[in-house]
Amino acid sequence: MTSTNTTTQLLLPGQAAAPEGPIDLTPMWLMHHAFRRDLAAFAAAAQTTPLDDRATWQALSQRWQRFANVLHHHHSGEDTYIWPVLLAAVDEAGDPAGRETLEAMEAEHAQIDPLLERCARGFAALGRRGDAAARAELAECVATTRERLAAHLGHEERDAMALVQRLLTPEAWHALDKQIGSGYPVREVPFTLAWVLHGLPADALPRAKAFLGTPAYTLATVVFRRGFERGERAAFRYA
Repeated sequence: MTSTNTTTQLLLPGQAAAPEGPIDLTPMWLMHHAFRRDLAAFAAAAQTTPLDDRATWQALSQRWQRFANVLHHHHSGEDTYIWPVLLAAVDEAGDPAGRETLEAMEAEHAQIDPLLERCARGFAALGRRGDAAARAELAECVATTRERLAAHLGHEERDAMALVQRLLTPEAWHALDKQIGSGYPVREVPFTLAWVLHGLPADALPRAKAFLGTPAYTLATVVFRRGFERGERAAFRYA
């Protein structure tokens, strides 16, 4: 039985929807904002970084791998924890449209993974040698990835998260979110905390702080941010 109470949802730039309901989906919206932000930066960098700047291409290659790792973990967590619970709920409710939505979520994840790997190879190749044809291929791959991921995120925001609001309780969602979060390697925590806050609108920061908690938010904004921003300048200096 889900609660009839509603929580005011965060709506960030580029976000397609923020379905109302009892669950505060701030962590989902923060991740989606960061994915969109990163792909916009990578798309610009792929076109504007000088071919002979090996150091910047190598920084971009490393930064792409970190982006891809976070995205892969996010999608794996959804596939492993969230969608199976929702599939059981929509089947119990006799909701074939809901099942179709959730099956599409996994199918869309499967379409994105090969693009991430292809782009990784492109960035790595340009880190070794300047090649105009390789740059053109990489720029096309990043643009396609950005388009596919934007479509997937929008679909998830409009339809899959509406199922979350309708079929799960806040307690069930919190347990699932905790399971996903527990899988992040400890060594990636400093990057991920600074990464998720980077470029957020000022009016969204209080919601992010409330979700992360004051200690983690302070670490991200005071301790981890400086190193993160150095890395951003190295990778996206021409973007």
